[in-house]
Amino acid sequence: MHNLAFDIAHLLAGGLVLISFMMLYQDRLYALLNIFALHAVVLAASVAWQAFIQNAPHLYVTAVIALVFKAIVIPVALHRIIKQLGIHRDIETAVSIGPTMLAGMGLVALSMVLMLRVTGAADPLAREDLAFALSVVLLGLLVMVTRRNAVSQVVGFMSLENGLVLAATGAKGMPLVVEISVAFSILIAFIVIGVFLFRIRERFDTVDVGALDEFRGERR
Repeated sequence: MHNLAFDIAHLLAGGLVLISFMMLYQDRLYALLNIFALHAVVLAASVAWQAFIQNAPHLYVTAVIALVFKAIVIPVALHRIIKQLGIHRDIETAVSIGPTMLAGMGLVALSMVLMLRVTGAADPLAREDLAFALSVVLLGLLVMVTRRNAVSQVVGFMSLENGLVLAATGAKGMPLVVEISVAFSILIAFIVIGVFLFRIRERFDTVDVGALDEFRGERR
């Protein structure tokens, strides 16, 4: 039973890393949002499995929050924002797909080497889940850095937060009050980001963050 729990936990955590690579590869907004929803579903399954093997019922709350808000509410809201703003559906990248994928593989290798060394005394399941979680965080940062579209940067930020949740649950969970406060923080951040997107679209007629750089240059 221990080996089965170990294998399933790593299958789900590794699945999150794979889906993060799928987000890096996408160049269409709707496809990116659908993959992010899948990312949240796998996260919810991973957290629910951790709740089962750790006998920590409060982690089921985290799984439900991830499933409802990240897999359903946020993707649906972003779909509607894209329609209302009339955003161009293609994603403009600051770096081409090939170098981006190579950078992603390098970040995953770095995560594995770093976390497996610094957590040598930890439980094997926890230390390897932390390595996967750091990979998801770094890949989320890479999505944010290599995408010029503000919506895709929002998705990168949300996937980064998924990695933090995976790390917290893999390291024997976190208190319920922390889970709820994190969920509300994400919702508030999403509302602020939505307002931000509307303001950018209204001011610059685009959500390409490069327009902000050009605007600052004009002001100088």
